[in-house]
Amino acid sequence: MVPQFFRYAGAGAIGTTAHFTVLVALVQLGGANAIAASTAGAAVGAVVNYAINHRFTFSSHKSHALALPRFLAVALAGLALNAIVLAAMLAATDVNYVVAQLVATGVVLGVTYLLNRAWTF
Repeated sequence: MVPQFFRYAGAGAIGTTAHFTVLVALVQLGGANAIAASTAGAAVGAVVNYAINHRFTFSSHKSHALALPRFLAVALAGLALNAIVLAAMLAATDVNYVVAQLVATGVVLGVTYLLNRAWTF
């Protein structure tokens, strides 16, 4: 399970790069709200992560017709959790939105790994 988690985290790093790129671009260049921008970024990151996790992390033999809807359900739960953690941190502290996003990303990483491992793939 530990090597698989590290593969999941590595795949997540690629998706997280896409997530943070969209987040920072929308906030800094577009003047978007941090929570909305983070949600858009997380959606982009999820698309990137599905293919990597199906093939590389979990070496899944489940059909995409079965795995993709499950992955999307987990991703939506992760999006909601991300928004909740990010909003709570921004409301309760004076930390920069990027720092708050790092905390939210860590929380979501652990939860979505367990859900994807047990149910999706």
